[in-house]
Amino acid sequence: MTRSRHPIAELLLLSLFIVAHASSVWFAFTDPDYFTLSYAAEDGPLEYATAVLLFIGCLVLARRALQAPAHGQPRYYLWLTGLYALMFFFAAGEEVSWGQRIFDWQSSAYFLQHNYQGETNLHNLVIGDVHLAEKIFGNALTPIILLYLLVLPLLFGRVRWVGAFVRLLAVPVPRGLHAWMALIASLLMGVITIKRQFELYELAFGIITLMIFLSPRNPGVWGLTGPATRPKDETLDQAATVARDTSA
Repeated sequence: MTRSRHPIAELLLLSLFIVAHASSVWFAFTDPDYFTLSYAAEDGPLEYATAVLLFIGCLVLARRALQAPAHGQPRYYLWLTGLYALMFFFAAGEEVSWGQRIFDWQSSAYFLQHNYQGETNLHNLVIGDVHLAEKIFGNALTPIILLYLLVLPLLFGRVRWVGAFVRLLAVPVPRGLHAWMALIASLLMGVITIKRQFELYELAFGIITLMIFLSPRNPGVWGLTGPATRPKDETLDQAATVARDTSA
């Protein structure tokens, strides 16, 4: 079992996870209006905390991208992990509408017409009858995230092709703690059934992914502590060889 590389940071993030979820359950049952209109509202503490966590995750990934080649990993890991960092930068920007309300600037005519909140972001766009937040960022993305957080930790180290896939794409694998946190957060979505409860779900994602980037189950994927934790088989050795030859 891989131990945390940053125990203090992990303890702080775990504490934030517990406090946020415990307080959300409390507000949901004792004062649902406060939860909806203040705690989980636009520009509320949950939303800004999520944006900050996603941005820190972006910075950690950017550092990991620079570290990987220096620690003997394939050079394409630099670009692939850099792409993951850009994705988290995009998610952080989208969370706060790219600072629109912070810096008090107005949306263009296109976003005023097609964004159902009149904000400058993509996830709230409505194109025809398609609401992107529901169809793409919700219905499509959520199952993929849950497969990553809940299923991948079970298969990694047990199924050969999963280990090869993880190494080929430089994927940081969640540890057992991260999977349990994801499961708890998912189950609580069935308990907190009031409006805007998914703001808490987004916060949980920000916390858990940052913990993964700091201390993944396979730190060797970025060359941090020697070989990544993976099944010892010829398929993985061949995959690593092909990856290095491709990046050469």
